[in-house]
Amino acid sequence: MSRLGAVQRKVPCLFVTQVKEEPSAKRERQPFKVLATETLTRKAIDADIYNAIPTEKVDGTCCYVTTYKGQPYLWARLDRKPNKQAEKRFKKFLYSLEDSKEFIWNIEEDFKHVPECWIPAKEIQHSNGNPLPDENGHIPGWVPVEKNSKQYCWHSSVVNYEAEVALVLKHHADDPGLLEISPVPLSNLLEQTLELIGTNINANPYGLGSKKHPVHLLVPHGAFEIKNPPVLKHNDILSWLDNSTEGKIEGIVWHCNDGTLIKLHRHHLGLHWPIAETHLNSQPVVVSVSGTKYDFEPKSLFHHFSKLDGQRFRRLKDITFDF
Repeated sequence: MSRLGAVQRKVPCLFVTQVKEEPSAKRERQPFKVLATETLTRKAIDADIYNAIPTEKVDGTCCYVTTYKGQPYLWARLDRKPNKQAEKRFKKFLYSLEDSKEFIWNIEEDFKHVPECWIPAKEIQHSNGNPLPDENGHIPGWVPVEKNSKQYCWHSSVVNYEAEVALVLKHHADDPGLLEISPVPLSNLLEQTLELIGTNINANPYGLGSKKHPVHLLVPHGAFEIKNPPVLKHNDILSWLDNSTEGKIEGIVWHCNDGTLIKLHRHHLGLHWPIAETHLNSQPVVVSVSGTKYDFEPKSLFHHFSKLDGQRFRRLKDITFDF
C-alpha cells in the first residue's frame, strides 16, 4: 500500500487560481471555471519565473521519444487510471477533504491494467518502487506507438521506423519568421516530449489537412519561443493574448532555468479557445524533405510531403496534396 498526502487541487498555472460556479468553457459538463487571480504562485516565484523563457503552448496530444526494441520510438500518452471502486473512494475523499487526512492508494488493486510495455512518466514520485498517482488520481505514463497501429494511427503516421525519422514542424534554421516541415532523425529527439497536432487532434485548431486527407505533425515542446512576451502581470498578459497577433495562441509555457514548467491557458483568463485565426497559421511554411534518402511507402504522409519538397505556403491551412 502506498500513501499519498492530503490531496491539493493543483493547477500548473502562473497565477493562483480560484473556482467560480459557472459552466466551464473548456470542458463539457463541468459546472465550474478555474480562473486566474492577479497573484503569482509560489511555485512560479521559486522557479525564478522572471528569468524563464516563454514559449507558445501548442494545442495537441503529448508524445515522448525514447528507446524501444533497441531503437528510438515514439510513445503515446497513456495515464493509468483508478478503477470504478477506487475512483468512487477517491472522489468521496476529495469532497470531504480535511488537512488532517490523507488518502491511501493500493497500487496493485486500485488501478486499471495497462499494457506490459507501459512505462510511468519520469517526473512522478515513487514509493517502495511503485509510481504514485498525481493530485487527480492518475499515474501519467507512456506506451510505444507500433508501426501501422490502429489505436494510435495518427501518431503512427508521423514516424517511419525503417528510416528512423519523424515529421516535425519547427522554425526554419536560417529564417525565424518561416516555419518548416521536415523529417527529423528520431535519434535527435531522444528523451524529448512533443505535441502531436493535426486533423484528428483536439478538433484541429490549426486547420491542418481534411477528413479525406488528414495531416498530422510533431512539434517539440518549447519550439516556438515568444520573442516579445507581455509583462508578468494579469492585465498585461490578458491584453496581449486578446489583442496581439503573437498572442493568438492557446497559452504560454515558461521554461525555467531549474527545469520547472509554468503554464497559463487562455481559459484561465476567461478567453475563448479555439479561435478563428491562430498565430501558428499567420506564418509562412516550407516543406523540406530532399535530404532524406529513403523511398517512402506511396500512401504514407512522408511520401505525400516528399512530393511537395521545396514548396512554400502562406500558412499551414494552405497545404494540400494532389492525389
